Amino acid sequence: MNQEIESFLSGHRIAVLGASQTSQKIGNSIVKDLSNKGYSIFVVHPSASEIDGRKCYANLRELSGQVDGVVLCIPPEKALTAVIDAADAGIRQLWLQEGADSPEVLAAAYTRGMSVVVNRCIMVYASQV
Repeated sequence: MNQEIESFLSGHRIAVLGASQTSQKIGNSIVKDLSNKGYSIFVVHPSASEIDGRKCYANLRELSGQVDGVVLCIPPEKALTAVIDAADAGIRQLWLQEGADSPEVLAAAYTRGMSVVVNRCIMVYASQV
């Protein structure tokens, strides 16, 4: 496991963007999987107040100081805004699920001094902790 992965997984308070009220989405699977592995999970969704019985936060700024890292399972055009919001909230660790990254998203994260895991499935690596 590389240093970025180990560092991300050592935090126990994780925000997830990409959970949906349609429970077959990868974001929903990640929320359930990480919760079952003992992580404290915060679901961020711009319009839902609750998903799968969990309170939702409208954006990452609402979680400033409460989370160690953010998992993004959203399209790159939304991920770019999420990276900026995470940096503004003081969150420095990102996990970009496949399909969430783009050159612009990565540049925004690295320019802001963030640690980034890209194109790896967190459910695979969290099982190794």
